[in-house]
Amino acid sequence: MYQKLLIDILGWTGSILYLLAYISVSAKKTEGDSLMYQGLNILAGILLVIYTLYLGAYATTGLNAIWVTIGLFTLGRKWLTRN
Repeated sequence: MYQKLLIDILGWTGSILYLLAYISVSAKKTEGDSLMYQGLNILAGILLVIYTLYLGAYATTGLNAIWVTIGLFTLGRKWLTRN
């Protein structure tokens, strides 16, 4: 019972973080390649990978894993090209 509750909390937290990231870009509070936006997406994606693996929702797991990879790639590219 405790494990399921913890997994559900991770899933909800990941979903909320995705929404916060999207709201922040839509409201022009941050840029799409910013550390805040990409960081929220990466953390949300990791939490949702855990959640969807637990549920056995492998298509959604794959989507979130790719989402995390894109975020890491974006931050890595930004870090490598900084002045």
